[in-house]
Order: sequence, then structure tokens, then C-alpha cells
Amino acid sequence: MKTSENGPGGGRRSTAWSSLWLLTKRDLKVRYSTSVLGYLWSVLDPLLMSVIYWFVFTQVFDRSVGEQPYIVFLLTALLPWMWVNGSLTDATRAFLRDVRLVRSIALPRWIWVGRIVASKGIEFLLSLPVLVLFAVFAGATVSWQLVLFPLGVILLAILTLGLSLMIAPLVVFFRDLERAVKLLLRVLFYASPIIYGAADLPDFAVPLAWLNPLSGIFSLFRAGFFPSQLDWGLVASAAVISLAALALGQWVFRRSIGGVLKEI
Repeated sequence: MKTSENGPGGGRRSTAWSSLWLLTKRDLKVRYSTSVLGYLWSVLDPLLMSVIYWFVFTQVFDRSVGEQPYIVFLLTALLPWMWVNGSLTDATRAFLRDVRLVRSIALPRWIWVGRIVASKGIEFLLSLPVLVLFAVFAGATVSWQLVLFPLGVILLAILTLGLSLMIAPLVVFFRDLERAVKLLLRVLFYASPIIYGAADLPDFAVPLAWLNPLSGIFSLFRAGFFPSQLDWGLVASAAVISLAALALGQWVFRRSIGGVLKEI
């Protein structure tokens, strides 16, 4: 079977997308095959983090950021953040983890990156019942802006795939990049409006929100419960940056994949 080494736009589409789905299911099955709690492990991390931040900012300190109910405010950004964090972390080993399969199976190479983003995205969707339960028990108000939630999912998928396509091949050439990505993700967590909202930023930090596409994307996730968090300017900026990241990711991937196959 002859396939293209190009990005998601190349190759035989039906075969590529069906293969992506099969590899995504394989990843999920392998990940939870020996686990008693199964996919619940994917929500325990953000759930425990949310409880910790809720306790610190509502019970220990006088909270001056976010909105009530704060636990819902946290989860609406923390759950999608876990998608980004997990995808970019695993993308650093997208080719190094399954070297023999990457070499031997005739598939468009971008699939080995896309399956990571897809599997983490499915875990994110499976974690949404947790958000619903907390919203119900905390008495959160739902507005019509909840229909913007899918737009947030689409933009986050585009951004995450673009960044992953850049990271995955470059790590093969520069192994220190794996540790650098983990460090940058820690910084990005606090530089993104997760435990606070974009509106809580001081004036001197507002430009950073415009440069961080997660600011606009998270505002889409929060809009259904906290309409005041929606900022269409940030959303527009996020859309432009996300599409640019995907285009750049495809370009980097196409230019480097040949060297990656020789290196591994």
C-alpha cells in the first residue's frame, strides 16, 4: 500500500482515518486493560487537583479570582488542560515508543501523532460527566452559551495537533526537548487562565492572554456556566493562532519526517 508521508492532508484519506481510529482504540485498550478503575483514572488527576485548588483558594485564602461555584470554574479549564498536557507530553515519545511499528507499517506517519491527540481527546470527553455532576451539585447556572462548547473542542484539537506535529519529530533530533516540553508545560499551566480567569489578569499581563490561545479557548468552555468569561477578541486570537500552529506543525512535520525515519 502506497501512502504519503505528508501531514493530515495527504495519503489515502479513508485508509488513514480508519487506521487512526484503530490505533486510537488500541491505545485506550492497552492503557486500561490491566486497570480495575479503567478510564476513571483519567479523571482522578484533574479531579484531585481541582479539589486541592478549591480548598486552597476558598478555605485557606480569601479568593479574589474566578467565579462561583469555583469548583466548576476550575473544572471547565482543568479538564481541557489535561488534554493539552497529556497530548504534548506523550507526543515527545510518539516515534520513540513504537519504533518497530513506525518503521514497518505503511501508514502516513502523522497518524502516530494524531492517535495520541485523539485518545487524549476521547479521555477528555469521557471526563465531562464529572463536570456535569459538580455543576448539578454546586448549583451552577447554565446559559445558552453552552452551545459554544463544541467550538472550544474543535479549536483545542487543532491547536494540540499542530503543536504535537511540531514536537514529535523534533524530539527525535533533540532529546533534551522532552524535558524542556515538560518544564514549559508547568510554566504554561500557571500562565494560562485555569485557576483564574483572563479578566483577573493585571493590566501589564493582558497582552500575554492575547498571545496565549488557551485564554480564548478556555473562555469558550466556561461560557456556558460563566457568560462573563466569554471574550470574542480572545477567541478570534485563539482561532488564528491555532490554525497557524496547525499549518506550521504540518510544515515542520513534512520537512523532518524523512530524517526522523533515518534517525530511529
